[in-house]
Amino acid sequence: MSAALKAAPEAIVPRFTPLHPVLAARCDGLDLRQPLTPAQAQAVEAAMDRFAVLVFRDQRIDDEQQLAFGRNFGAVEAVPSLVDQARRRLPDNQVNDISNLGADGKLLAADDRRRMYNLGNMLWHSDSSFKPTPAKYSMLHARVIPPSGGETEFADMRAAWDALPEAMQAQLRDLVAEHSLIYSRAQLGFDDFTPEEQAKCTPVPQRLVRRHMGSGRVGLYLAAHIGGIQGMPRPEALMLVRELTEFATQRQFVYSHTWAVGDMVLWDNRCTMHRGRPYADKTYPRDMRRVTLSDVSPTLEQPR
Repeated sequence: MSAALKAAPEAIVPRFTPLHPVLAARCDGLDLRQPLTPAQAQAVEAAMDRFAVLVFRDQRIDDEQQLAFGRNFGAVEAVPSLVDQARRRLPDNQVNDISNLGADGKLLAADDRRRMYNLGNMLWHSDSSFKPTPAKYSMLHARVIPPSGGETEFADMRAAWDALPEAMQAQLRDLVAEHSLIYSRAQLGFDDFTPEEQAKCTPVPQRLVRRHMGSGRVGLYLAAHIGGIQGMPRPEALMLVRELTEFATQRQFVYSHTWAVGDMVLWDNRCTMHRGRPYADKTYPRDMRRVTLSDVSPTLEQPR
């Protein structure tokens, strides 16, 4: 056991090792089964402001411990999946089931409505951008993983903004986009929503460019959930969003995480996008649990 882990919990100072030139770091020295001290929580949040994505390896935590960790940094969303709530696998609505498993623990059928809906996680997006107050942090914990595939990629929207020409920055700075789950699933041809589910998908406005509160840096706020831009014809708006997404997800802005059981990855939705990558989901189980924290206010109410 390392000297850091032998020390009293309150004396442990987390260490951060960069994993990519512009975002992501590994955090060593913390056992997330133990409560964080105020100083440790402050160190993690400061690292998030810098790196936007933190990787905690070999964390053998349960749902309650994951929730307790998240509460160090804000209010936990109640974030059940939109479709088929009567067939939900996990009992706690604050823990989101990012898996290919049904309530019976078996693999979802190839044509299962939940599987079709979950394919949207492979589009570039920011969690809960379709809610009036979107997400601050998300944290995904790996319980069971397939032998290959299923990576998660993260793109730094601040670095992408910095790389845009000044003329393009000026064009984008005041734009407001409309976000809805209906828009992202429509890209995949999924329109199998009940009237009750559709009623929960009213588009919400979000700034296309926002200032990150923790770092003070400006970044794009993009997601597959965007279906229009206020004051702009829809085809023109969607073409602009596509061009920006292609620009912002170039390899120099992207960190790809290959999962191991026990990994817990924490990311900042205010300044990143992410997407899941394919795996043999009709053959192998994948059990991931996500906890999401709410931001403090709608983006239109935040400082520009």
